[in-house]
Order: sequence, then C-alpha cells, then structure tokens
Amino acid sequence: MTDFSAAIGSALSLVIGFDPVLVEIIGLSLYVSLTAVLFAAIIGLPLGAAVALFSCPGRTVITVLLNALMGLPPVVVGLVVYLLLSRAGPFGVLGLLFSPTAMIIAQTVLITPIIAALTRQVIEDLWAEYEDLLRSFGAGPLRALPTLIWDGRFSLVTAVLAGFGRASAEVGAVMIVGGNIDHVTRVMTTAIALEVSKGDLALALGLGIVLILLSVGINGAVFVVRRMAEQRYG
Repeated sequence: MTDFSAAIGSALSLVIGFDPVLVEIIGLSLYVSLTAVLFAAIIGLPLGAAVALFSCPGRTVITVLLNALMGLPPVVVGLVVYLLLSRAGPFGVLGLLFSPTAMIIAQTVLITPIIAALTRQVIEDLWAEYEDLLRSFGAGPLRALPTLIWDGRFSLVTAVLAGFGRASAEVGAVMIVGGNIDHVTRVMTTAIALEVSKGDLALALGLGIVLILLSVGINGAVFVVRRMAEQRYG
C-alpha cells in the first residue's frame, strides 16, 4: 500500500511538474492522434455522406462493411500496415516503418470506418427527414449535402470526437508499426505498457492520469456538443 501511495505521489509530481519525458510522450501522442483524426475525417465524412445519399450496386454491402470495420482488431491493422511498409512490401522503399508517419497511417485506417459509419447514419437520418422538402426546392442529394452537413454538424463533431477517442487509446497497431522507440515513436499507451513491464509505476501512472483526463475531456466535449444541439433544435 505504501509503495502504491508513493507511486501515485510521484506520478502526480511528474504531471504537475510537467516532467520533460512525460511532456514529450504526450506531445507525440497528440500529434499522431490528431493528425490521424484529420486524415480520417477528410476520408470518412465524404465517404459516409456518399453512402447515405447515393444509391449504387453493393450499397448495402458497403454499409455492413463500414459497420463491421468499426470493430476492426488493432493488431490486424498493425500487421497489415507493417507488411505494406516493410522492406519486402510494396511501400518499403519509402522507409516509413517505425516512424510517426506509420503510426498515423495505422490509426487513420482504424478510425476512418468509425467516422464514416457514424456520418452515414447521421446524413441518412437527416435525408429521410428532409428529402421531400429539399426536393420540393429542386435540391437533389448532391445539392442537399451542404445543408444536411450543416444541420447535422453537432452530430458529425461527435463522430470525429469518437474517432479521436479510439485513436488516443490505441496501443496494438502503433506498437507494431512504431516499435515504441524512445524519443521517436513512444506514445502514451505504448509507454505505459513498457514502463509497467519495467516496474516504473510512477511514469506509467502519470501517463495513465493524463489518458484518463483526456478521456474525460473527450466525453465532456461530446456531452456539451449534444446539449448545444438539443438546446438549439430541441
């Protein structure tokens, strides 16, 4: 009990004192996750909207696939990206393996289906509600898209935040493609796993505290966004 209390105290000291090692790991984690969320949103938002609004052969299959990929195992994504970026892979010449770029690619692959699937649901529901009205003004699916995105902007922000929550807590894929290299690819989740195995509970707990605060912040942001939407639109 005494050792645990001492570890908690040391962890709080690291967080409050902005320990350089802790800050470096947090900074890299945020850079990787936020960049991945940006790319995933650029891909996932239009993809989800297109699946929601446009009929095409295999649309049902695409919808089911997007929903299924929301639970894609991180280690499988890590393995596939590793094989693609390894020297024997098709993109090995780029030399991206064991770099933050490889980690961003893996996280982007993981969270794009989440953002796309949630976007599809939001836009599809709005289109079902307003289709007759929008068509009466001569707006087809393509012309109606900006209106639907604006009307569903709070829900779409929630979808992006959900993607960020998945990215920030990811460990399996980034461990495989990043290698958990000190000062290069060590992020919060991989650092926690390493420090626990080494017995350095202070740093692991410090990073754990930051992850918990980040998770609470994300959920708080989602709650605020939803309340804003409810207050504005009822």
